[in-house]
Amino acid sequence: MSGDVVNLRQFRKQKARSDKERQAEQNRIAHGRTKAEKNLTRALNDKAEKSLDQGRIEKPE
Repeated sequence: MSGDVVNLRQFRKQKARSDKERQAEQNRIAHGRTKAEKNLTRALNDKAEKSLDQGRIEKPE
């Protein structure tokens, strides 16, 4: 009964890669938004602000 021979150096490197990938995925979820999403949000905010300003009544001084 012999098990598979495992190269510990390769095992450690593979584990480190998977840990880094897991951390990167968590960072993407926590912080990441694509440039397109940021631009869309900015455009929607600008449109809402412009619409709000158009309905504003200016008082004569």
